[in-house]
Parts: sequence; C-alpha cells; structure tokens
Amino acid sequence: MSITLSFLSCLSLPQRIVIGLVIGTLLGLLLPNASWIGIFGSLFVGALKAIAPVLVFILVIASLSRSQTGFDRRFGFVIFEYLLSTFLAAVVAVIVSFTYPVSMSLDVQNAASGNAPDGVWEIIEKQLLGMVANPFQAIADANYISILFWAIVIGVLTKKFASPETHRMLNDFSVVISQAVAWIINLAPFGIMGLVYTSVATSGMAIFATYGKLLLVLVGCMLATSLIINPIIIFAILRRNPYPLVIKCLRESGITAFFTRSSAANIPVNMRLCERLGLDKDFYSVSIPLGATINMDGAAVTITVMTLAAANTMGLEMTIGKALLLSVLASVAACGASGVAGGSLLLIPMACSIFGIPSDAAMQVVGVGFIIGVVQDSVETALNSSGDVIFTACAEYAHWRKTSKSLPKFLGGTTQTDI
Repeated sequence: MSITLSFLSCLSLPQRIVIGLVIGTLLGLLLPNASWIGIFGSLFVGALKAIAPVLVFILVIASLSRSQTGFDRRFGFVIFEYLLSTFLAAVVAVIVSFTYPVSMSLDVQNAASGNAPDGVWEIIEKQLLGMVANPFQAIADANYISILFWAIVIGVLTKKFASPETHRMLNDFSVVISQAVAWIINLAPFGIMGLVYTSVATSGMAIFATYGKLLLVLVGCMLATSLIINPIIIFAILRRNPYPLVIKCLRESGITAFFTRSSAANIPVNMRLCERLGLDKDFYSVSIPLGATINMDGAAVTITVMTLAAANTMGLEMTIGKALLLSVLASVAACGASGVAGGSLLLIPMACSIFGIPSDAAMQVVGVGFIIGVVQDSVETALNSSGDVIFTACAEYAHWRKTSKSLPKFLGGTTQTDI
C-alpha cells in the first residue's frame, strides 16, 4: 500500500487524473449499478462550486486592496481578447455550417422547457440588474457579475480607507482560501473517477447516432477554435509559437472543465494554473472570474451551429448577411451564458428569431441540445475555461515584453515557471 501511495505521489496531477479517468471508465463498464461510486464526482464538483465564489470575492478584494497600480492596460487587453475570440468562434461556426450544412429532427419528445430571452437587451438588462444584487446572496447563488462588482468596489475602498491590520487580515484570508482550494484540486483524480463512472454507467453511445453529424460539426468548430483560431491570436500578439501555452492550458484546465462541465467550478483550477505559469495574482484573480462570465467561445459556436441547423431543417433561406448578423448576436448572447452545464442552450431561441423560427420549434432545438449535451457541453466548457487562462497568460506575457521582462522558457524566454 505504501509503495502504491509513494508511486502516486511522484505523478503529476494530470497523470493522476488520467488514472482516475481510466479507473472510472472500467468501473462504469464492470459495475454499472454501483451508483455510490458517482458520489465522488458529485462531491468534487460541489466542493469546487462552493469554494469558487468565496475564492473570487476574497482574492479580488485582497488583490485590489494591496495593488500599487490598480487596473492597467492588461485588463482592457484581456477583455478585447475574450470578445475577439468569441466573435471569431461564431464566424468559424458560420463557415463550417455553410460548408457542411446539417439538419435535425424537430419532433423531440419532452423537449426542454424554460424561459428563453427575447432579445439582446434582455440579456444586457439581466446582467446589469444581477450586478447590483445583494453581495451575500450573490456568493450563495454564484452570481459572478455581482461578486466581481462588489469585490471591486470593496477592494478599491479598502485600499484607500482600511487600516494595515485589515489588509493583513484580508491577505491571511486569501492564503487560507487558496490553501483550501489546493486541497480540493488535489482530490481531482477521485472526482474525475466519479464523474466518468456516472457518464459511462448511465449514457450509451447509441443515443448520439441520430445526431452524429450535428455533434461532429459542433465539436469540429470548437476544436478549430481551440487549435487554430486561439493560437493565431496568441501568435499575433506574442510572436511566439503558441502551442506550448495552448497545450498546457488544455491539459491542466481543459481536462477538469470537460468533466465538471462548469466554467464557474473550474475557476479555482484556473487560478492555480495561473500561479504556476508565474502570472501576476493581482491580475489573474480578476481576469479569470471575468473570463468565466464573458469568454464564451464554445457557447457562441453552439448558438450559431444549432440555429443554422434549425434553419436548414425548416428550409429557410440563409444569406451571408444574416449569418454575419448571427455571429455578432451569438457573440453578445454567449456573454450572457450562465457558466454552468447547459448554460448556452436557452439562448438558442433568441438567435432563432433572426430566421423567423417559431419559439416552439426553437425550444425543440434546445431539447436536441440537451440530448447531445453530454459531449457538446463538455467540449464547450473545456474550450471556454482553458481559453480563460490562455488569454490571461497572453495579456500578461505581452505586458512582460513591453516592460523588457523575459518570457517563460516554454515560449522561448529565460524566465523559469513551475509548470
């Protein structure tokens, strides 16, 4: 037993996660009725979701209260990266959908129901009203728009008016919360094992046969965004081979996001990765939760592909002008996605309205989304969450170049990182 523990302790976290993935798959195939195994996954995701709002609230306040410069150009730059990549993801989805048009059967039984937004203004209004929600309720509900708003307000005021003792207390709290997060993340192999077990034991691949082509287009667009579009953006900014950074982020962040299916739950994972990449804590403690809210490449792909597939199914005329309008709308709408599993699906009916698709049919499209969501939403979340770290690191490293600081070794520089 001690030899096994010693061996496992020598492995990196991604290697241990892979072992957990394999064990979960085998258990799902051999013991499909042992539902208690899945509790490990539920506990892991629950712990991440519980600690993430508190982590963001405390870290942002502590970072701003001790910051010497406040917000700088890095914040504006990373927001630009988030929005640009989301728009380009929607454009990729349009191009692929026009090249390989797909359709679907809109007679889904028990189609999902819900209140879809009627337009972009409704999404913006909801975000603005959510921003000024009670901060304690925001933490309980994981309302990151409100958490960021109040943390920034309190952090700025703390910097100006608080005593040194208060600053030390906030710093101590941030250290304690960060350590709690580290403990939870070290249990990721068990959590991944439970999540994989539940998926293998309850979901067969036969369910995807009817929508195989649609799923292939969705996943293909997301992979193209992750492996082509995002690297192009990084290369244009850093003038370095982008793939070492992309692969590191996909491996360290994308794997856990794939199984948790929640950008919000993956915030602690991303923050720890940013620390290992040598990034400025005052910067990434704000940009990472912000990215979990507005960096929604995968959501933009889902909204665009599903809407165009619905239009094809109903024989509606599609023009390049409408498709480009859809790209813009999908980019804006994606920023209103909730950051949890299936968060982008209820935004599809709003996009469908461009083509005059009835709301009943649009909600059936949402039903199709839930059917294929086991794969679609997992890949979507992996793209979104890994992108948060990619663009945060890109903005930080661009700042390093301007200040004559060397880039990390894996990008051709001399700075040593812990990854």
